[in-house]
Amino acid sequence: MKRILLIEDNSSDEVLTVRALKKANVANEIIVARDGQEALDYLFAANSHQGRDLLDLPALALLDLNLPKVDG
Repeated sequence: MKRILLIEDNSSDEVLTVRALKKANVANEIIVARDGQEALDYLFAANSHQGRDLLDLPALALLDLNLPKVDG
């Protein structure tokens, strides 16, 4: 099953988004990145995500445009 990559630094917005997706019966696994650099690390299988299959990309990315480290 394809994953959803949620890139959100505000924990309240993260909780609301995950709740809305579950309420809409979205069964995809949700991966949360809390800043732009963490999202890039996930996408490029770097640092803590090293070893992740680079071909297994998320089906959807929900991106906050105002992020710490690397902006959306």
